[in-house]
Amino acid sequence: MEFDFLPKLPNSNLDDRQFKDLVEECLLRIPRYCPDWTNHNPSDPGITMVELFGWLTDQMMMRFNQVPRRNYVAFLELLGIRLQPPAPAQTALTFYLSASLPDPYTIPASVEVATERTETEEAIVFSTDRALTVGIPHIVHLLTAETDEQQPTVLHDRLSVRWTRRSDGRWAGAEQAIFDPTPQVGNCFYLVLDPDQALEGNVIALNFEGESATPTGIRPEVPPRQWQAWNGQTWVSDVLMQESDDETHGFSFYDSGSDSDVQQGEVVLHLPQNLPVTEFASYRGRWVRCVCTDSTVATYTNSPQLLSVAARAIGGTVDARQCLTIHNELLGESNGQAGQKFQVQTTPILPRQDSETLVVTLPDGQRQEWQEVPDFADSGPEDLHYTLDSLTGLIQFGPLIREPAQLKSATQVRSHQQSLSSSAHSSRDTAVLTLSPQLLERQYGAVPPRGAVLTMGAYRTGGGQQGNVQPQTLRVIKSAVPYVASVTNHQAAYYGTDAESLDSAVLRVPKLLRTRDRAVTAEDFETLAIEAGAGAVARSLCPRQLNTQPGLITVMVVPKTNLGDIEAGMGISPQALSLTPQLSQTVLQYLDERRPLGLQVKLDSPSYVGVSVTAEVAIEPSYGSPEAQQVILHDLQVALYRFLNPLTGGPHGDGWPFGTPVYPSDIITRLQTMTGVRYLGTVMLYEIRQQGTAWVRRLAPDNVVTPDPLGLVCSWANAQLHSGHTISLIG
Repeated sequence: MEFDFLPKLPNSNLDDRQFKDLVEECLLRIPRYCPDWTNHNPSDPGITMVELFGWLTDQMMMRFNQVPRRNYVAFLELLGIRLQPPAPAQTALTFYLSASLPDPYTIPASVEVATERTETEEAIVFSTDRALTVGIPHIVHLLTAETDEQQPTVLHDRLSVRWTRRSDGRWAGAEQAIFDPTPQVGNCFYLVLDPDQALEGNVIALNFEGESATPTGIRPEVPPRQWQAWNGQTWVSDVLMQESDDETHGFSFYDSGSDSDVQQGEVVLHLPQNLPVTEFASYRGRWVRCVCTDSTVATYTNSPQLLSVAARAIGGTVDARQCLTIHNELLGESNGQAGQKFQVQTTPILPRQDSETLVVTLPDGQRQEWQEVPDFADSGPEDLHYTLDSLTGLIQFGPLIREPAQLKSATQVRSHQQSLSSSAHSSRDTAVLTLSPQLLERQYGAVPPRGAVLTMGAYRTGGGQQGNVQPQTLRVIKSAVPYVASVTNHQAAYYGTDAESLDSAVLRVPKLLRTRDRAVTAEDFETLAIEAGAGAVARSLCPRQLNTQPGLITVMVVPKTNLGDIEAGMGISPQALSLTPQLSQTVLQYLDERRPLGLQVKLDSPSYVGVSVTAEVAIEPSYGSPEAQQVILHDLQVALYRFLNPLTGGPHGDGWPFGTPVYPSDIITRLQTMTGVRYLGTVMLYEIRQQGTAWVRRLAPDNVVTPDPLGLVCSWANAQLHSGHTISLIG
């Protein structure tokens, strides 16, 4: 196999003789070694044997002048290169309680939730990363503000002045407006929750009371308001999953189904997992707010009026990974020999946590926890070390290396000769070299004594692209959890990747040798950022335009996401490419350990612009059936989603280039090569840009979509935004 990606250095031809040269050389030697052999015609059996051995020798010389793939793999092994194991997919699981509980309730860690098993597909199991505490949300302050400041400084405690708090935690009293009499964009209504309650990731239901048919002037199905929560750095806006979670319809209490003058409705909010206790304007707690926003349909003409409000917890959200935890697996009994190996039953093995260690039970009953190391280079004979191959599951203990004593003596002689100039000393030291012919033995790492029982305390197995499941698919709890009625994943799983192939490792090694596990140049930071993600980072860029400030380096990161949405005709949205706090923390920690002293590392995400294509396509007459036309239309849309995205897009299929515009000719070139397409008609491009918290679609100027200099393009299907691709048949 030839590695085309390697540099083509000058190669020395170790033996340039060919088949013809070998045969002629043999014929010239015949008169010398066998003078009676006079028939040298090709039909002679002897000449046939000469040609046969000449052909075999020619084949051996050809192999002699090459470095086969097996040797290249051996070089990788000498460098200590290991294939990276599969990375587990990640998502957030939301547990819903069967009823509100009077006291805080904790759902333990490592709860396993799986997809439904079918006749053709096995269930995919996810396990929660940590314990989840569902607290009791008490509202301690009800505040209003005229503007939506990032960190509010002017707050009005108008609600608590006229309302009182009942024994059940409900605030109630006279009718009270939550916005200005004539609401303006930016008016805020704050709810400050009890700081002593653990509410991180909780799902709470806010129960509001108000008068029916309150004249607010809005369209109840699209209320101009937005719920937000403070995560310690900014106000996150995804706490209201869907409009159906707001039974008040923007505090209008429209269509409540009751004839009473006082109407009730609940608003279900999914609080972020990072919900710290913060103090704004002398008010301390965990903050949630409702902001009056602009609307192209209808805005508030009058402020909504409320009579009471209360909060209760109905569940919680916690991160989970696609893995199955195996506890206390018996590996076997030690024979006391160095370098012995043991095999775990289930592979591959995910990166180990602190509690996942090897336990050795000595013959006297004493238990020892051994430490995993990448190799035994720095292990002494008393160090309780072992290695574990994540792909094969092979556990190995330190080897016993036998070295000639002359190596040690020769090292001492050379060192002594450099420090002494006297020839007498040199001859005396040389004599020492000849007096030590025995072998030296050195043990790298300790070995469990004979009769010791080995147990793998715990390890996790799983990972792979099959873990990138769709939303609302994780519903089966593998073991019963008290007070939990249901569980689901509101978002698709992401970051699941298969194990590294040998070809990928060969491509990775030159970058690894160039960086030497240290980040100095911009290219080093780009390489190590991808390596830090362990399969979760698809692309990275360390642009010169952003790195003009001394002592600060900015790395732009594009995470991996579920590529199955492309084949499903949904594309990849910018939300799916957002840099999560968990991934950001992992990459920053990895780079901080390898950056130069005094240099600060910052991560950033590219700015994304959406591309929506409207094209006219004529199909070959042989594909005239309606079924064939639908298949071709679907394939064309999938091709556009695959072409216009940061991961698999671009002319080379490795992601759309940074800052590169999209021209109609790019679309024509891509679609013209598709099967069944005869010719193309009009091709129109629409750009989708973010304005505030909303995305706006408009016709691209000059029919060209131009991202920012460091921006990327993406495309996704959204019926409300009309962001998908539209292909019409003509001819």
